Amino acid sequence: MTKISLKRRLVEKMKTYVAVDIGASSGRLMLAQPTADGRLTLEEVHRFTNGFKLKDGHDRWDIDHLIHEILVGLTKVKARGINAIELGIDTWAVDYVLVGFDGQKLEDPISYRDRRTSQAITELTSELPKEYIYEKTGIQFQDFNTLYQLYKTDRALLAKTDKIMMIPDYIGYVLTGNAVTEITNASTTQMLNLRVGLFDKDLLAKVNVSPDQFPRLVESGTVLGNLGHKWHRQFDLPETEVITVATHDTASAVVGTPGQGDRWAFLSSGTWSLLGTELNVPENGLAAFHENYTNEWGAYGTYRFLKNIMGLWIAQCVRHELADEVSFGELAKQAEAVRPFQQFIDINDPRFVNPANMTAELQNYCRETQQPVPETPGELFQAIYSNLSLYYANELQKLDQILNYHIERLNIVGGGSNVALMNQLTSTLANVEVIAGPSEATAIGNVLVQMIATDAVENINAGRQLIGKSFKLKHYYPETGKYGDILQRYQQFIAGQV
Repeated sequence: MTKISLKRRLVEKMKTYVAVDIGASSGRLMLAQPTADGRLTLEEVHRFTNGFKLKDGHDRWDIDHLIHEILVGLTKVKARGINAIELGIDTWAVDYVLVGFDGQKLEDPISYRDRRTSQAITELTSELPKEYIYEKTGIQFQDFNTLYQLYKTDRALLAKTDKIMMIPDYIGYVLTGNAVTEITNASTTQMLNLRVGLFDKDLLAKVNVSPDQFPRLVESGTVLGNLGHKWHRQFDLPETEVITVATHDTASAVVGTPGQGDRWAFLSSGTWSLLGTELNVPENGLAAFHENYTNEWGAYGTYRFLKNIMGLWIAQCVRHELADEVSFGELAKQAEAVRPFQQFIDINDPRFVNPANMTAELQNYCRETQQPVPETPGELFQAIYSNLSLYYANELQKLDQILNYHIERLNIVGGGSNVALMNQLTSTLANVEVIAGPSEATAIGNVLVQMIATDAVENINAGRQLIGKSFKLKHYYPETGKYGDILQRYQQFIAGQV
């Protein structure tokens, strides 16, 4: 699409879009509006906290709180004089709500970080081989996948369940009264069959659920319905049409990644780091299986071929343990004053999933492996950022080997795109150009699906061109001659050879 025709389409289809984007620690409503000069503006209008708490023996999400905050945010939109909007919702993956036959939730949803599934993979794969499950689904083995959560769910509770809804689908259901299962989030359950495009009956039988316990599967961009009248009676809200976007936040982030051409990869860098590439055909061969790569379904017939990496969760925990007194920007500045690569840390070690104290866990890891122990905030954050960079570079090398071509550009989006230290280290270690930004790729991808659904943008390629025009991107290039054999030494350490 030419720049002139894109601008004309935006003007003719001028609407107001709101992205509800909820992560593990916070949620926000982002207001997006096309401009007359063919750009897109994005503004946060409401932010609220999120987090799991121990309740009834498990770490649970307060789903009612999230829904209430969405409605509060929409009153702020209405207060601006905006009377009609489109709305899309994205959240994290794998977690779900059990809904009874009366249409009400049976309990607050359990968090994927709850320890109940710690042995679930071992138990379930003693009955069904891993190769069998991977050949069916193409999804990586993580003990928090919905498959293993349901495996550990009480059968009596499942018998009372009419519908199982992924978190964003449940929120959409409460807001509109209409229930669907959107495919990008559904694929993370490790229960969708790659070949037939439906829930796999054999896998569902192993976890005591049936296909009809899930609402119908829909593609990203499906119109869900209008906000229920009861909410208008309780709150002063704009007229709202809810569109089922790419409801898995990573899927939205990839839609919002301005990748162009071939041989580019994405790194959605937030609480989790999701590193991979966009494919038109899934890759679930033996090499991908052995490296535990996943084929999550994306918007518009694509697959997100990626690896889950622990991500900035570690940094978030350490900062919280510092009483949140120092900003991430200041901590990155302190880290830059510390020499990198003083210790090697396998940041994907399960011990870092949900420790009682992340700082102590990092320090104990270094003591146990007889390496320098980071003590100051600068040393801790340099250890985190440099080891994340090493892990990214290592996985990019594996990605090259599986796909049989060299990734030339890495698009880093999300909060991590603002960490210049980590971006530069990654570029140098992996020998790739790094394009950082936009940091709000998830909300942008959410909005782009709404815009495509309402015919304001023609397709995903036009949407990505719009991103490049609307948001500032920063480029990093490999620094030749720096860090020598650091990556090779790290690989040997991870393999247990050092």
